[in-house]
Amino acid sequence: MLRIARLPTTCSASVLALAVVITNTHAIADPDEGVLHTRYDGVTNDLLTAGLGKSGLGSATPPTFANPLNPTAEELRRSAIYNNYRALVDPTPGGGYGTLYGPNVKADGTVTTSEGLIAGDEYIAFERDEGGHARVTMMVQVPDSFSPAASCIIAAPSSGSRGVYGAIATAGEWGLKHGCAVAYTDKGTGTGADDLQNNTVDLIQGQRADATQAGDDSNFTAPISDKDRAAFNAATPNRFAFKHAHSQQNPEREWGQNVLRSIKFAFSMLNEKLGRRGVHFDKHNTIVIASSVSNGGGASVRAVEQDDEHLIDGLAVGEPNVNPKFTSKFTIVQGSGQPFAAHSKALIDYTTFINVFQGCASAAAANAAAPLNLAPSVARCASLHAKGLLSSTSPDAQATEAQATMNNFGLLPEQNVVQPGYWFAFVHQAISVTYANAYGRSSVLDNLCNYSFGATNASGTPGPLAAASEAQIFGSSNGIPPTSGVNLINNATPGGPKEDRASTGDQDLDNALCLRSLALGHDASTGAPLDRTAASEARQIAGGVEEIIASGNLHRIPSVVVAGRNDAILPLNFAARAYFGLNNIVEGSLSPLHYYEVTNAQHLDSFNQFAGYNALLIPLHRYFIQAMDLMYDHLRNGRPLPSSQVVHTTPRGAGAPQITIANVPPIVDSPAANVQITFAGGQVRIPD
Repeated sequence: MLRIARLPTTCSASVLALAVVITNTHAIADPDEGVLHTRYDGVTNDLLTAGLGKSGLGSATPPTFANPLNPTAEELRRSAIYNNYRALVDPTPGGGYGTLYGPNVKADGTVTTSEGLIAGDEYIAFERDEGGHARVTMMVQVPDSFSPAASCIIAAPSSGSRGVYGAIATAGEWGLKHGCAVAYTDKGTGTGADDLQNNTVDLIQGQRADATQAGDDSNFTAPISDKDRAAFNAATPNRFAFKHAHSQQNPEREWGQNVLRSIKFAFSMLNEKLGRRGVHFDKHNTIVIASSVSNGGGASVRAVEQDDEHLIDGLAVGEPNVNPKFTSKFTIVQGSGQPFAAHSKALIDYTTFINVFQGCASAAAANAAAPLNLAPSVARCASLHAKGLLSSTSPDAQATEAQATMNNFGLLPEQNVVQPGYWFAFVHQAISVTYANAYGRSSVLDNLCNYSFGATNASGTPGPLAAASEAQIFGSSNGIPPTSGVNLINNATPGGPKEDRASTGDQDLDNALCLRSLALGHDASTGAPLDRTAASEARQIAGGVEEIIASGNLHRIPSVVVAGRNDAILPLNFAARAYFGLNNIVEGSLSPLHYYEVTNAQHLDSFNQFAGYNALLIPLHRYFIQAMDLMYDHLRNGRPLPSSQVVHTTPRGAGAPQITIANVPPIVDSPAANVQITFAGGQVRIPD
């Protein structure tokens, strides 16, 4: 089925080789042995689907483990690919899986009866920073269809806080189908979960091991002393530290460099694998496209900005998490609306704002029919009023005011129908906690704003995580709690720590306001200065944000960004639209950026499988694929990139019938004037 070998470490000095033997005993090998290499035959196991094929990935039944308490590396890999793939696309046939996209759909769009398994080689290694503490996982997949005569590399940094397989459904699948090597990186986030109570951690392939035994082979071990860990466990037992939140590295500041190092790793592995044929692969004979979606897309944008060695030939990303530098030199105008000047806010600003108001806004009458609107909070409305953040006195009016407050802040009305479901799914709560910790380089010991991570029982009380859940966490976790049975815990709950939403009647507004205050640098309720400790934390967060701000300079590299108008995680006025404006200010008439905004599309295509979402929204993934096609054709064959445009789609409607190509028309080569997105006179102009 597969062959495992270890290669000598021939890549750059920044690459530390792999660390793990595939056994059932979590044995740890000498990391100097080299990069882990696994050969997949494309019949019993493969690069894209871990042997599950189109049918297995599309099944609602996840893969199983022979011994759930002691899964093998291959079982964990299969679980990670299954969960990561389904987290990024709608896996239902009605939404387009198997017809518009999926393993059985060929690179040219032809729908086949194939299971879509792809044979080839997979190489995994750790990247290590100069201090030896940042355990960034890199991976290169080289399909057997890779052609030295048409050499290409697709950079596929993980989306969200996911592990190294976090872009398998997006840039990974596209690259493998097109015969390209795919360069993955978990960009310092990943699924590193440190069980502080039991002192266990993940290894590079996900097996759990004692943290002391694992040493440098740990994916992530919280940087705290044994004495401090013991004291923390005594005060707050059964808690976890997570890599993105608690590495104290602010990993996002390195995301661009992580992408560039993964590309170099890909070149090294290609030359190791094929160099004996007398071919040497480098930037002069290999097309390199920086890609991925969400956080991965933002990482690729930053890589192009920082690409001093000119490794990257093109950029094609979906819904990128990019924090553009603010400039007052442009405004954003949609249709006949008023110019919007308060654009380009940082993620920590708008996500903590949403985290304060959304629970109340979900109760607005206008949102009553929003899909998955299962956690509205009239009590949150009352508390916001009591703190002077809402002026209305009746519950209905307060909820309506909260929604208006959010839209006046710069969130598009098209987001309103999506936000309640995200609130129910704990999206903004999770992002607010993890990113505040990450930007501020907070230790897990800090319990920033009274939050910690841990499993909870049915009553919301913290307790041990189930042993099987912990053993399998590499395969199931998205890297940002709540995930895999690990929840957000309010340590300041009267009567003792409790799961966050259940901890108070108003869904823990006080701690949400604490995070908002740290993002603002002053008290979010009163505007008063923060106390000394909070002011120091706020300065740390502000400093971390400064490290991740995008310059807008793409150095004339051909670039494509696609984004959905209903994006409720990365609002367009603060991310995609704002970056388009900044790039046009920075590079002017030489701007290489082509921006395609898609109506009836949101950030999490996986939600489109749920009732309500399936009727109202179409897969943005369809347009990510086309963006990649357009960029590859441009770089390989010189085809001009279409002008920036709004793509108007048609939702499936009542009953959510099978999606067809009529619902999702293509990005067109020559868009009509009334759909063109333009930049002129200091304005980003977006047609309705």
